[in-house]
Amino acid sequence: MKILSLLKLFTVDPVQLNIKAKILSLLACFCAIFFIALITQATIGVSNSPIIVASMGASAVILFFIPNSPLAQPWPFIGGQLCSAFIGMSCALNIPETASASAVAVGGSILVMLLLRCLHPPGAATALAPVMAGESITSLGYSFILVPVGINVGLMLVLTVIINRWVMNRDYPSALSAAKETDKSLARSSTQPSHKIGITKQDIELALKNSDSFVDITATELSHLLSNAEMNTFKRIRGDICCADIMMRDITSVEYGTEVEDAWQLIQTKKLKVIPVVDNSKRVIGILTWHDFFKYINLNAYDSLQDQFRRFIRRTASTETNKPEAVGHIMTQSVVTLPETAHIAELIPIMSLQGHRQIPIINEQHRLVGMVYQANLVAALYNQGLAQTVSSNK
Repeated sequence: MKILSLLKLFTVDPVQLNIKAKILSLLACFCAIFFIALITQATIGVSNSPIIVASMGASAVILFFIPNSPLAQPWPFIGGQLCSAFIGMSCALNIPETASASAVAVGGSILVMLLLRCLHPPGAATALAPVMAGESITSLGYSFILVPVGINVGLMLVLTVIINRWVMNRDYPSALSAAKETDKSLARSSTQPSHKIGITKQDIELALKNSDSFVDITATELSHLLSNAEMNTFKRIRGDICCADIMMRDITSVEYGTEVEDAWQLIQTKKLKVIPVVDNSKRVIGILTWHDFFKYINLNAYDSLQDQFRRFIRRTASTETNKPEAVGHIMTQSVVTLPETAHIAELIPIMSLQGHRQIPIINEQHRLVGMVYQANLVAALYNQGLAQTVSSNK
């Protein structure tokens, strides 16, 4: 049993990626190192300077296999490599004894990286390069920081952003995704409750700050991970109930060119609060709410609201107009949709935290097939909870 336990320690996968992600990351490392060496060689021409620093290989592993790590972000990578190159060259030029120079180079580079908040482990290897290589690198002096280290770092960063963001569809740098989350939070702050039940991002940041152990993931990514875990737990407890099971199928919709007056009559006659806007193929392109009808009315004008609204929705008789005439001109284009196969757990954060009261449901061809309202979700949760209670009492 002890032997099996030891074997399990050796078989733990340090990178939780699927086979496809591992292959893509491997190819990214290959391409990055190849192009960096090729471009650097073309830039410096025939020179005694090396075309690539060995530590770039370790940096490539961090940047492409764990790009969400705090160690892989642009400032730790740039600052860690350049500062370490400076410390390493200083030690190589001023400390003749190799052991002492090596220790000071590594220790000094780590200290500087910690002080400047740019810890990047391969930087310590960059600091060792001038000490261990001897005359072949020390002859370059402090120009080693720019050539080849500076060129390598600049090219690697550009390739990392391009490959991670536009080839592998990853949120890199993580600061950009965090900024997007902040913008989304501000945009929907008026619809969110003043507090949130459960673990928030602020709770995670405080816990990481108070922890004395290193967690190789950003607070944003950890928040997403915990949210997914909560959703998986909900799915396991509630069972397989998808949006198609609870949605309303008889849905009134309008097209882009539908006149404003006709859309308003539909809302009034059918007592609707929202109407999805679709194209000729029944694909959702927007959504029309009461707010969309009133956002073009000037409340500071002397005319009454009723008169202004009547003039707004009424069709213009002439061929020229200075007001919107079609639904497509006033609709809200940013609309959240979910596939009919989505679990109802995915509705909860959208409705409870983002403030949406109804979600259009689409099929595999992205065509509108129904609508889920808050009342449908509440009823589904109540009925299932009631069924579970009855079955447990039997």
